[in-house]
Amino acid sequence: MIEAFILVVSKPGHEQEIHDALKEHPWVREVYRVYGEYDVVARIEVENIGQLDEFHDNVLRKMKDIEMTETLIASTNVRR
Repeated sequence: MIEAFILVVSKPGHEQEIHDALKEHPWVREVYRVYGEYDVVARIEVENIGQLDEFHDNVLRKMKDIEMTETLIASTNVRR
């Protein structure tokens, strides 16, 4: 299982549309509109890197109101 955080910069005024579209996708576990450099943050869970590629290519890249994304893959090897 891969957990990733997707940071999204939207075209001005399209934050809510992106938020609403992402929250409907089955791999998206959480999605928030945020203030700052990014407009939307989504947490996704996928089975493998191939599904992460599929999400990036077939979901994010097809949203015309997204200007930029950054994907952060969560580390599972954190020592406490």
